[in-house]
Amino acid sequence: MSARSPSPLPDLAKLARGIRARERAVIARAITLVESRRVDHQKAARRLVQELLPSTGKAVRVGITGVPGVGKSTTIDALGTFLTAAGHKVAVLAVDPSSARSGGSILADKTRMAQLAADPNAFVRPSPASGTLGGVAAKTRESMLICEAAGYDVVLVETIGTGQSETMVADMTDFFLVLMLPGAGDELQGLKKGVVEIADMIAINKADGDNVARAKAAAAEYRAALHILSPRSMSWSPPVVTYSALTGAGIADLWAAILDHRKRMTASGELDARRCEQQVKWMWAMLEDRVFARLRSDPALKAKLPRIEAAVAEGRISPAVAVDEIAAALGI
Repeated sequence: MSARSPSPLPDLAKLARGIRARERAVIARAITLVESRRVDHQKAARRLVQELLPSTGKAVRVGITGVPGVGKSTTIDALGTFLTAAGHKVAVLAVDPSSARSGGSILADKTRMAQLAADPNAFVRPSPASGTLGGVAAKTRESMLICEAAGYDVVLVETIGTGQSETMVADMTDFFLVLMLPGAGDELQGLKKGVVEIADMIAINKADGDNVARAKAAAAEYRAALHILSPRSMSWSPPVVTYSALTGAGIADLWAAILDHRKRMTASGELDARRCEQQVKWMWAMLEDRVFARLRSDPALKAKLPRIEAAVAEGRISPAVAVDEIAAALGI
C-alpha cells in the first residue's frame, strides 16, 4: 500500500480573510497550522502571522494562574461572560506544561468553561498537545496574534502549571493575575516568591457564604506579604482583592483593576516597553525551539545523542565538550 500523500497547504490569503472576518472555524484551522510540527506547515504559519501582524497588538492581554482547585476555569468563564455581555470579544488560550511531558493536553475539554465555549463572542482553545514547554508557549503567543487579528479585544491566557510556565505566560501578557484560596490552613499556601514578584494582582476566590471572613483574612495576609517585595513597576502596586467566581461578586472589580493598570502603564510608557521586551524574548524562545527541533528530527544527530549522553554520565567527557560536539553537528 502506498504511503498517503501529505495534505496540501492551505490557501493563506483565504485563511487571512477568514480570520479577519472572525470565522471561528477558520481561526481554529489557522491555530492548528501554527501548532503543526510539519516543516512546510511551520513555514506557512510564519508567513500567515507576518501577514496578520499589522492587525495585532490592540487587545488587552491577561495571564491567569493559581493553585490547584482555586477555580481558574470558573473564574475565566465568569470574567469572560461578563466581558462579552459588555460588548467585548474574548479569546481564551491555555499553556499546559503537562502536555510537554505526557503528550496529551488535559485542557482539551471545553466544558470547563461551559458558558464561554458556547458564547458566539468568545473563542476557547486548549494548548498544543505536545512539544517542549517553550515551544508550547511560543505557539500560544502566535495563536494570540491570530486571535487579535480576528478582532478579539481581550485575550485571556491560562496556565495550570507552576514555575517556568507562569513566567512564560507573564512574559506574553500585559497583566498577570494570580488566584488564591481562602481558609486553606496556612494563608500563604502556594504563595511562591517568584510568582508573587511577577503578579500584577492577587485575587482571593470563593469569597461567598461562610468563606467571606476567611477570604478577607487571607487578603490581609497576602497584603502583608506583598509589602516586603518590590513591585515590578514604579507605576503600579499589586492590589489584593476578594471575589466569587460562583456568584459573580467582585468580577467587575477585577476587570476595573486590569483597566486601571493598563491606563497607568500606558501613560508611563511601560506597556509599550514591556511589549517590546516580550517580542525580543519570544524571538529567542522560538529560535531555541527551532534548534531543539533539529535535534529531534535530524537522524544523524539523534543517533549521536545517546552516545554523548552516556559519555557525560560516565564522566568520560565534560558537559562543555559534549555541547561543543553537539553544536558542531548542528553547524553552530
